Amino acid sequence: MTTTTPSPQAEESTVTEMVLAKAITAALRDELAADERTLLIGEDIGALGGVFRVTDGLQAEFGTHRVIDSPLAESGIIGTSIGMAMRGYRPVAEIQFDGFVFPAFNQITTQLAKIHNRTDGAVSAPVTIRLPYGGHIGSIEHHSESPEALFAHTAGLRIIAPSNPHDAYWMTRQAIVSEDPVIVLEPKRRYWLKGQVDTANPAPDAFTAQVLTEGTDITLATYGPLVPVALAAAEVAGREGRSVEVIDIRSISPLDDETIARSAAKTRRLVVAHEAPTFGGFGAEIAARVTERAYPRLLAPVLRVGGFHMPYPPSSQEHRYLPDIDRMVEAVERSFAYGRTR
Repeated sequence: MTTTTPSPQAEESTVTEMVLAKAITAALRDELAADERTLLIGEDIGALGGVFRVTDGLQAEFGTHRVIDSPLAESGIIGTSIGMAMRGYRPVAEIQFDGFVFPAFNQITTQLAKIHNRTDGAVSAPVTIRLPYGGHIGSIEHHSESPEALFAHTAGLRIIAPSNPHDAYWMTRQAIVSEDPVIVLEPKRRYWLKGQVDTANPAPDAFTAQVLTEGTDITLATYGPLVPVALAAAEVAGREGRSVEVIDIRSISPLDDETIARSAAKTRRLVVAHEAPTFGGFGAEIAARVTERAYPRLLAPVLRVGGFHMPYPPSSQEHRYLPDIDRMVEAVERSFAYGRTR
């Protein structure tokens, strides 16, 4: 699989503070302007601007033939996107909520992910799927899922999860210009997170992990909505004498396990966190790979922090379900309770 990084806009460099949702809007606008083959499709994304108003104003700017309001049918959205990609377009499909993606699961995993391989490379499917995911928005059933492990198991899909506005802007653009199908997991609880976006200086490649804070005692790795929580947990643990290295995994597939394993070999301990249940969760894959790569250096088993093996709870109880600072710090301390010494 190949990766292409979009060229910066020709106009003068600017750095702007914006929330994560509007960073995605800016990325969509810039790609619509840069390539007439790019188009958007999804439920209520036109006149309404989407449930989270991420596509607000884009239909008025680019027209109904570029920003398409689809019927209420997720399988139809993805199936149509696959057909458009085969005809040379670069569709960006929005699924309103994570829990609504499953009617399109068959199209994504048996058609979109496999068409390039099935045609021996003759047909590519540069479809980007925008998927607002995760919890902590006080929503009802089917609106707070974390299905990344289900898609990561399917070869042929790229899966990324930005955690801040600058990454959201550039990773969205990098997804759209990729020749491979990409699922962009947008952390909906962070849509209103403010940050600096530099539209002239690209973020690192979307499919690599990034070390956010250097540490010497333990590595804390996560992605998407939990990155701010991990940074806060590292500060708390730091006040208790633990030097924590925080990694933003960013790309779930392909997984940059080399960066994570290198960090774990240095600090000799690793905690992996995600909102999805730990049982069968993607953290288990990370734990297995790091153990294979760095076991002689590790002083403790890789520990996981995540949701519980149960349906996502009612909004009044989601604070008990979702990993928080206390649970991350507890995992850090639990790692030090193991008996191996340096």
